[in-house]
Amino acid sequence: MPHQIKAVLFDVGGPLDTETIMDREIDDQIKASFRSNGIPISDNEYEAVNRWAVDVFAAKTYHSIMWKIAQGDMELIERVESELMNTVPQRNELRGDFELREGMPELLAELSAEGLLLALAANQPADTVTKMERFDIAKYFTYREVSGSINLRKPDPRLLLHSCEGLGVEPQEAIMVGDRIDNDIAPARMLGMAAIRFVSGRHSNQRPRSWNEAPHADVHSVEELREAIRRFVVNPPNVTGDDGPE
Repeated sequence: MPHQIKAVLFDVGGPLDTETIMDREIDDQIKASFRSNGIPISDNEYEAVNRWAVDVFAAKTYHSIMWKIAQGDMELIERVESELMNTVPQRNELRGDFELREGMPELLAELSAEGLLLALAANQPADTVTKMERFDIAKYFTYREVSGSINLRKPDPRLLLHSCEGLGVEPQEAIMVGDRIDNDIAPARMLGMAAIRFVSGRHSNQRPRSWNEAPHADVHSVEELREAIRRFVVNPPNVTGDDGPE
């Protein structure tokens, strides 16, 4: 029998922070760095490498992109990565630190008022919560730890377990909302959680490798997310007994 849904875990990048400007600026910086270091990669070639990194479930997408373009030349990779890190303040200023998705504060307020516990489950630096506080949305989250504060990174399912433990709920009593099959949906399904993919950004076209990694719902807007969460609260998806053959 399905468990009662008591909590919702949110990834940050994608569902809460669209990261649209950040992704664009990072891509432009990586291409510029390679070109200035004698690798004349075209926009089409870069996009092909990006698709490859997404398709192979690269945990750190930009590292894999740099590795592929540099063909393993670590001296070149270190130069490109150094230039990428040196331009972080410029990107943060350009995007205002956090690209809050329109309609999300209202949804978080509604879910909290309806008695659902909210938690973060995100690969983010420790100061992310401070940024969220400036947008007045951190207050809705009972559990606010991220990878930078607990030294765990998705797809390690222990990060999601930390979030559940922080709320005092079992994984089967929670919904995971994220934008990546590899980092969000797959580990959530592994733990027996309901999983909603917010189709957004770089990983929009990522595909599960089997039914065990398929989201229970795909959503494309805050309104669709609202409807999916409420549907699962009333009628939780069956998250047990569907592993099938190995």
